[in-house]
Amino acid sequence: MKTLSRKKFISLQLTLSLLGMMAVPTMTMAAQPSVNLGTTSSFAVLAGSTITNTGNSTINGDVGGDVGLYPGTVFTGQANVSVSGTVHLADTVAKLAKDDLVIAYDDANGRLPVSRIPTELGGTTLTPGTYDSADGTFQITGTLTLDAQGDPDGVFVFKTASTLITAANSRVNLINSARFCRTFWPVGSSATLGTNSHFVGHIFAMTSITANTGATVQGQLLARNGAVTLDNNTITNGICETTTVPAPATATLNVIKHVINDNGRTAVAANFNIHVKTSGNDVVESPAPGVESPGTTYTLAAGNYVVSEDTVTGYTVSYSGDSDSNGKITLAPGDHKTVTITNDDIAAVVAPPVVAPPVVTPPVVVTPIVTDVKAVSETVTGGQLPKTSTPMYQLLLIGVALTLVGAVGWRSRKRFN
Repeated sequence: MKTLSRKKFISLQLTLSLLGMMAVPTMTMAAQPSVNLGTTSSFAVLAGSTITNTGNSTINGDVGGDVGLYPGTVFTGQANVSVSGTVHLADTVAKLAKDDLVIAYDDANGRLPVSRIPTELGGTTLTPGTYDSADGTFQITGTLTLDAQGDPDGVFVFKTASTLITAANSRVNLINSARFCRTFWPVGSSATLGTNSHFVGHIFAMTSITANTGATVQGQLLARNGAVTLDNNTITNGICETTTVPAPATATLNVIKHVINDNGRTAVAANFNIHVKTSGNDVVESPAPGVESPGTTYTLAAGNYVVSEDTVTGYTVSYSGDSDSNGKITLAPGDHKTVTITNDDIAAVVAPPVVAPPVVTPPVVVTPIVTDVKAVSETVTGGQLPKTSTPMYQLLLIGVALTLVGAVGWRSRKRFN
């Protein structure tokens, strides 16, 4: 009886120990502290060498809309940047922020334990944790969803040994209390944000950061040693709220390819390569083969686009529907628009047949016949000789012969007389 009770007690202890071991990682993950930003927290943009802006960019935020540069001093295009905070160029405030950036980078880059995941983050949903990839890079094509599972203090850290690259129109989406101020991206070299993409979190780049045309950022762009390059961007270093960031309003574009073969050609819709571009760059899933009605559907952010195709010899092209005659179209939030590309075949050019010149036959000429008695010259046309077998012609010959005989006889008689 005592032995049985002792076994039950040992089993209970073992069960409790296992439960405690299983609970430790969960408690550790939930208790992971945020990265201490120090004085960098008020900077939406901070760079080491230069800051370059093209077009009209906006830098703001309730936490801080400051712009800093150290040790560099050149801020190109500053006149076209709306800044809600203060610009610090190679001053003591910028230097202190750079020092604190080094500390923040080292903190985020040293976080453990690390979960190894694929390089491509688009199309995935991740919970709080520290992540890296086998090749030391991360990229986002489509949407990355960060799910804090109801914990507003959940921390996300994405470490790369080299690059972070996001595709055009990609986005980072926050759900279930996930927050941008708890999302960190220590990048071993440089980061590039795609055209019209939406990014969330604090980028700590060892070298440089490039935000392509129309990219938006909820967080910070902090480059330790290199440049920050902007192009019609909005960077918001706002209040660290627990609400989900709403997705940007989208529109639907339907592209139909129609082919007319009424002059002997045989191309079909799939023979044409269709492009949908914004700011000169193909959107996600473009280019693609043409499709007859109902066509190909694209879900796009509001903006200006151009529908085009690669040229196919022997066809004319025209654009109709909601675009202009050159395939240009503007999409507003909630739009459902269609562009039809029509290709009509051109008749092949046929060379006229070669006609040989007529053959001309020259007339036949008969050479004149000359005798001892009389020279007779006669030209016979029509390609025929005189007929010598007629009775009249025979009588003529007999007469000539008799005349010759008579002449011989007369000369003989004269000689004997």
